[in-house]
Amino acid sequence: MASRILSTNLAQPKPDPGTPRVTGIDKRPVEVIELFTPGPRYGDGPGVVGDLIGDAEHHGGVDKAVYAFSREELDWWEGELGRPLSDGMFGENLTTEGIDLEALLINQRVRIGEEVIAEVSIPRTPCATFQRHLGERAWVRRFTERGRCGVYLRVIVPGTVRPGDAIEAVEPPAHEIDMALAFAAAMGDNDAARQVVAAEVLPARHHEKMARRIGAAPGPRPGMR
Repeated sequence: MASRILSTNLAQPKPDPGTPRVTGIDKRPVEVIELFTPGPRYGDGPGVVGDLIGDAEHHGGVDKAVYAFSREELDWWEGELGRPLSDGMFGENLTTEGIDLEALLINQRVRIGEEVIAEVSIPRTPCATFQRHLGERAWVRRFTERGRCGVYLRVIVPGTVRPGDAIEAVEPPAHEIDMALAFAAAMGDNDAARQVVAAEVLPARHHEKMARRIGAAPGPRPGMR
């Protein structure tokens, strides 16, 4: 099966129960989305024109510009949960098919369609909003145990993305830290965290936080993101 974008999705704003804000986690298919590079900080907005971020304290910015999740994994969760899950249901802007997202390396570049170059950045960490959105008990734990988190992407070359566009990994970095390992590290696996910290592949603030957690020297090398 060729690797492709199955669906492009934008937020359908809705209240986030128990909070004063709305959430953009419920995304619905649209014919096309336009990707761009937002500012460096959380709160600088998404990298998708017309999308919505409700929790600006923890989302948005260059390292969380676009979120991709696979249709194959949605299908797996359909069987596990016993109910249909539409494209975009896990909050993804890009629902993919035929590509193992969690096997992509941190800082791996991917070409999407004719225009866009994106770069794998950091793991998605499940939160209470995600759990409330799905209405599943112990969802954060279950999602973590499954170990397949999709990928956040930076936008290196902006442009339009449509369903059916090819997605292809290019320019592999010189390390072996894939998204599955980085997710395990982010969610508390200290053995995984030691590998990720030693490789110095995460953006500086994420690297430093993880290094402190495992008692390693937190200072990133010069030139690190």
